Amino acid sequence: MEGVEAAANSVRGTTGTLTLGTMGPHLMEIGDLIDLFRARHPGARLRHREVQPPSPLDSLRSGEVDVALLWLPVREPDLTVGPVTHASPVLLMVAADHPYAHRDAIDLEDLGDCTLVAGRSIPAYMEETLAPYHTPAGRPIRRGPRATTWQEVISAVCSGEAVAGVAAEAARFYPWPNLVFVPIRDATPCQWALVWRTADKSPLIRAFAQAAAESSEASRPL
Repeated sequence: MEGVEAAANSVRGTTGTLTLGTMGPHLMEIGDLIDLFRARHPGARLRHREVQPPSPLDSLRSGEVDVALLWLPVREPDLTVGPVTHASPVLLMVAADHPYAHRDAIDLEDLGDCTLVAGRSIPAYMEETLAPYHTPAGRPIRRGPRATTWQEVISAVCSGEAVAGVAAEAARFYPWPNLVFVPIRDATPCQWALVWRTADKSPLIRAFAQAAAESSEASRPL
């Protein structure tokens, strides 16, 4: 039966409204995916909502968004992780007068001398991708102010209260004069993937995930 439905959808396109949640500039990272989805399903409406990095899963669980573009890992029994769309180097966002602001790069061990912005409602294993709890040598990394929104993260960093691990896209889209983005040499790039509620069987979500898989495959080097 699912095969019949898939074949019918491929002919007429899937219709309805799909609400996509992304974190600021990451919408720009999946332009090819969005173009493919819209070309394949012209009757579908794609609506955008902002996902807050300190609380990345909240909008999914509340039903505010149908599918979200999140960094990995996401290991939640009620959520399904779909295709990986891209990967981002991890940088440290600091105030312009921070001791690290004039360095070409730092190492993860240097975070032992920092205070990191803490998330509001985020699994520790997920937060650790951008904000580790310990250095490679085992030193604890302090947590500072607890942010609820991305704007609160930026404010805490600008004020000098704390620093924040961020994906590299932030450096391109938030070039504020009082912010500096420092590469972390030994940080593993974070991968981004589509995530949705496992119980949601919407054909639109399946169609968007299929487009993501094909877009990702097409972008791989030969």
